[in-house]
Amino acid sequence: MKTISNDFGVKIKSALARFLVNEKWTRLTVPLFCIALTALLSSILLLILGKNPLTAFYSFLAGNGFAAKAKYGAGVGMISDFFQFLNIMAPLLLAALAFIFAYRCGLFNIGISGQMLLSGFLATIWVGYAKELSGGIAKPLVLGIGLIAGGIIGTIVGYLKYKFNIHEVVSTIMINYIISYVTGFYINSYYVDQVSRSSKVISTASRLTFTKTMVLGNYCNVPLGILIAIGMAFLVRFILERTVFGFELKAVGSNRNCALYTGINVGRQIVYSMMISGMLAGLAGVTYYLGFTNTIIPKTLPGMGYDAIATALLGNASPIGAILSSVLITIFQNGSSYMSSMVGVAKEIASVITGILLLFSACGQYFRTVASAYLRDLAEARPVRHESGEEGEENELRP
Repeated sequence: MKTISNDFGVKIKSALARFLVNEKWTRLTVPLFCIALTALLSSILLLILGKNPLTAFYSFLAGNGFAAKAKYGAGVGMISDFFQFLNIMAPLLLAALAFIFAYRCGLFNIGISGQMLLSGFLATIWVGYAKELSGGIAKPLVLGIGLIAGGIIGTIVGYLKYKFNIHEVVSTIMINYIISYVTGFYINSYYVDQVSRSSKVISTASRLTFTKTMVLGNYCNVPLGILIAIGMAFLVRFILERTVFGFELKAVGSNRNCALYTGINVGRQIVYSMMISGMLAGLAGVTYYLGFTNTIIPKTLPGMGYDAIATALLGNASPIGAILSSVLITIFQNGSSYMSSMVGVAKEIASVITGILLLFSACGQYFRTVASAYLRDLAEARPVRHESGEEGEENELRP
């Protein structure tokens, strides 16, 4: 009986190890394993608090339109919640793509928040307050400003890295502070709303969200940004996986000295990588400030810029993986209020669960290493058992 039990345990362990180290599917299997561990640990935490984990997880889904709530107000329903979910997911996905593009070149763009804020601020004051512009003109201008403003900041960071070897983490953190205080000064001086103490609201024509749009009998905030974000995810994937430029970026990220030896212009790739990363962050900024919200809180960097880093890592630094991870992170963040009201716990529990998920995601490489070592030890044990004539024990070790 013990032999059968041990044999079953070995089979389970070896199957799980192969599940984690499969090169073809590792970008999907490792995040799924991290999600499963998060669900298990979060359930234990909720049980300790005396709450039902199934009710909590259902509430997260219901808060984002993936499940039905107990009741709705007049004119809203599941589809309203779902479009609100998409409205928040769009800038998060774009910001995650911004991090991925720099990360593939071996760069760590921690200045996504600042790039988002500057792009949103410039688009707000130049287009958002121009009441005479129509939607057909204002919306493309908003997107163009986001691309240009974010791209300029990214180019500056890349140039400082290439020319003076100033680490991009240091330069982006300093630029974040500069952008935060400068934009805060101008908002408080010229554009503040005296009641809300944030910036004045923008015109409807310039907003990248069609508010109070009737969809299947429900009033919805339909985001234009989600189409841009998903389109950019596939475009980034194509650039990184199917172009010479993308290959050179990854070569520089893997080994700069080797890339330089093969004739790749490392400095140019660094600048271009940060420029495109900044452009994507700029798009995230305008879809956030002129899409999800229509105002800016002065001297406050968007936390989404930092959440995007974790979202990208959860998606294994893959553009398609970022779509799936941004869905998951948005479910937790956006559904926290409804979960709190239904389960009776502080909505900060959602941030705790997100933190647990990101902690496991950071251990993804460790999980793969442990799985590879287990399979290697298992393979090495087989011939030893065979030479000693203990074929029965060898069979027990077969997965």
